Amino acid sequence: MMSKKEQAAALEPIPKSIMNVAWILVLGAIMPLLDSTMVNIAIQDLSVDFNVGLDFIQWAITGFALAMAISVPLVGWMVQRFNGKWLMIGANILFLAASIALGFSGSIYGLIIFRIFQGVGAGFIMTLLTTLVVEFAGRERMGRIMSTVATPMVLGPILGPVIGAVIVEFLSWRYIFFVNIPVGLLAITLMIMKLPNFTPVNRKAKFDFIGIALLGAASASLIYGIAASNNRTTIGFVVAGAAMLSIYMIYAAIKKEQTILPLHLFKSKNFSAAMVGLFLAGIATNGPMLLLPLFFQNVKGFSVLSAGLILIPQGIGTLVARPLIGRLTDKLGARIVVLVCLALAIVGTIPFVFFNEESSLIVMSVVLFVRGIGISGATIPMMTDSYTGMVKQEIAQASVGTRLVQNIGAAFGSAVLATVVSLSLAGNTPTVPIMTTAYHDGFLLALVLSLVMLVPALFLTNKKSAK
Repeated sequence: MMSKKEQAAALEPIPKSIMNVAWILVLGAIMPLLDSTMVNIAIQDLSVDFNVGLDFIQWAITGFALAMAISVPLVGWMVQRFNGKWLMIGANILFLAASIALGFSGSIYGLIIFRIFQGVGAGFIMTLLTTLVVEFAGRERMGRIMSTVATPMVLGPILGPVIGAVIVEFLSWRYIFFVNIPVGLLAITLMIMKLPNFTPVNRKAKFDFIGIALLGAASASLIYGIAASNNRTTIGFVVAGAAMLSIYMIYAAIKKEQTILPLHLFKSKNFSAAMVGLFLAGIATNGPMLLLPLFFQNVKGFSVLSAGLILIPQGIGTLVARPLIGRLTDKLGARIVVLVCLALAIVGTIPFVFFNEESSLIVMSVVLFVRGIGISGATIPMMTDSYTGMVKQEIAQASVGTRLVQNIGAAFGSAVLATVVSLSLAGNTPTVPIMTTAYHDGFLLALVLSLVMLVPALFLTNKKSAK
């Protein structure tokens, strides 16, 4: 429960100095979040240019995701010991250098290697983003500040395919990486000139090699297993990942606060609820991001570019809702906001269980706009609430947990919905009616899991009730 001083601060405008820091950090995060979705659009072109199969090209995406997952626990330790400003600058320099190298890649092997370096940079950037902003802004402003931080996280999957489609259509896949040069240079310059120094909370924090290794390997194993198309490989890596997580829990129970992600954080009801909710959001809200452009291409017959453009109303809904979501979360707490926005996300998903090739684009655009508002308000408050009640030294540890569960949840969501669609198509000639039914099955699963998300949402913070 907040003090009267914190309650008053929650209603006051955020100081310009704090917002400036937040936007500078967000600028650096735009690169990895847009890149991760733009590369998906260019997969076919990469396959043709390097004369390799799609199964091999897929490593350009999988390698990025694995490197990102492995780096997250390491960031949690480093940000406790070193100045966060220079860690963020270093991560952006690494990401920018890898982007330039990717644009000049002459072989598929070079492409995959540099994507791995890019993934390491992205893992640092995304984990540092939430850690530094929450630490700098204070908990009474978390809802509004997280709505700013979450801008690239929410808009990346929506605008990335549109921008990527335009670049691939009119330029070359190489410019997907070259476009990072002006953004990266501007972000790095502003960080050097304007970012304050972030005092490490624990310069004597010991390097938790076992904990970092277990969490990094577990998340990488789970993501690789989920992304694998071979059933035996999937089962093997998922079981190995689950086993390493179990070993980590035993290890953390013995070492207690000395671990990179202490188990005592889960004693907080809202933290545990946010972790479960963010994982489910990977399937219920992020998973359909994969299906929507494919639905418009395969059912409505759109080009890649047109499929990206039709998703713009969803992005507009997200942008419109974002400032209000932050203010309401600070004022009311996460529970009410998430429950209302989940209802909107559900309303924005139900029609896609019934839409077909003859459905009106106007109706679809309205539904996507509503869905954009819903998914924005379902994820941002949960991210905010995961830090509620945390003391300063716990912020970096909480960031490790939220970033890991989001990485795994996003991979799980895409894989599960893609599998549902593939199983529906198995053994059938892919006619438009059959493909329509397959996508309906995928959206139906997303709908069911959106309903399940209502359960953890009930355990989030309710400031109105507390008062």
